Amino acid sequence: MKLKRLFSALLPIIAGVSVLAGCNDKNTTQTNTTMPKEGQELAGNITFWHSFTQGPRLEVIQQAAKEFEQKHPKVKIKIETFSWNDFYTKWTTGLSSGNVPDMSTALPNHVIEMINFGALQPIGDLIDSIGRDKFAEGAINEGTVNGQNYSIPLYSHAQVMWVRKDLLVANNLSVPKTWDELYHTAKALTKDGVYGLSVPMGSNDLMATRFLNLYVRSAGESLLTKDLKVNLTSPIVQEGIKYWVKMYKETSPKDAVNYNVLQQATLYYQGKTAFDFNSGFQIGGVRANSPQLLEQIDAYPLPKMKADDPEVGIERSNIPMVVWKASKHPDVAKAFMKTLYDKDKYIQFLKSVPVGMLPAIKGISDEVAYKEDPVVQQFSHAEKVISDALEKGIAIGYEHGPSVQAGILTNQHVIEKMFQDIVVNGTDPMVAAQKAEKELNTLFEAIVVQ
Repeated sequence: MKLKRLFSALLPIIAGVSVLAGCNDKNTTQTNTTMPKEGQELAGNITFWHSFTQGPRLEVIQQAAKEFEQKHPKVKIKIETFSWNDFYTKWTTGLSSGNVPDMSTALPNHVIEMINFGALQPIGDLIDSIGRDKFAEGAINEGTVNGQNYSIPLYSHAQVMWVRKDLLVANNLSVPKTWDELYHTAKALTKDGVYGLSVPMGSNDLMATRFLNLYVRSAGESLLTKDLKVNLTSPIVQEGIKYWVKMYKETSPKDAVNYNVLQQATLYYQGKTAFDFNSGFQIGGVRANSPQLLEQIDAYPLPKMKADDPEVGIERSNIPMVVWKASKHPDVAKAFMKTLYDKDKYIQFLKSVPVGMLPAIKGISDEVAYKEDPVVQQFSHAEKVISDALEKGIAIGYEHGPSVQAGILTNQHVIEKMFQDIVVNGTDPMVAAQKAEKELNTLFEAIVVQ
């Protein structure tokens, strides 16, 4: 397989740059470099880019790097931290300037784009050295092309519905099980300074794509067709677009038209929304912002089209790490990455955001040190709901397998601009969807498969 992409067409932020790269023959026939042997002397300076902006888990990573440097005096690890949005801009522009790290975290849809650009080294030997059977096969497959593994999952989470139990009780309302029930319940709770549900549409994030995907997937459809074209004009997707426009108008703050993920989540953290869709990271946010509400929040399965529809997991994320092809010291990078999975250190990392980061390797959730965490114990119901969603979910657009198209779908924010066009300009949903479909499919057509 050879994938060729006109870089400037897909990433306007790199104006005037044209790069033809991808899963080319050189990339797919490359063999893994050998993992360093235990006790082998390591030398070299590496840079680690990650998006662990929260204090506790950043501190765990920094401490791990310090301990690795002490064990290997000839190694220096430079850590640079970026938000997920800034990270996407950083690595895409970095490809044109050569300013990329030795290793980094990523999002699943980033990885496929990185592979397509020929930017990553295979790390199957790292996976094997830890124990391939310890990882879920689906998580490994998300970063696998032509039998080569280019990413390793560090932690996992899934999208679920977060509720305010106290608001439901005070208004004699039940946890909604369908989208229709969610609409009526959220509308009833939009009062007294609280919004039922904020609907984010900021064009620098993927939140509107996420919300639309939740609705469409619950109906058994995908935002991508089997032949990897955009699906925004089918009856179900049009129904979903109109549903979120209605929710925005009736249950959401109007500023949400420009919200990104943090702005969206902060409303829930502060007790200003009754419902939200997110992972277990909601717990830490509420604990930091409104600890008095911690007893009043919990997670439930995502709404369905009909209450008796079977349970389905819709969106999961296995957050991976990667080694960049440009690295001069991939052996050092992989050796350091391996230490992050040492049991005690790994549990400490997960407990820096308890329930927000679920184990990516088997057996950890059964460890006493993991189970004894008070947050894990308090939110055992939420953890089970998220774990169930993990087993059944998939990354946005991966219903037909990992693809660059899925990355473009989530990373170019065309769907967000479509929603803004509808709510700000009053454009008809079908007209706006047709325009967005054309724009995205034009980007897809820049991919030539030979």
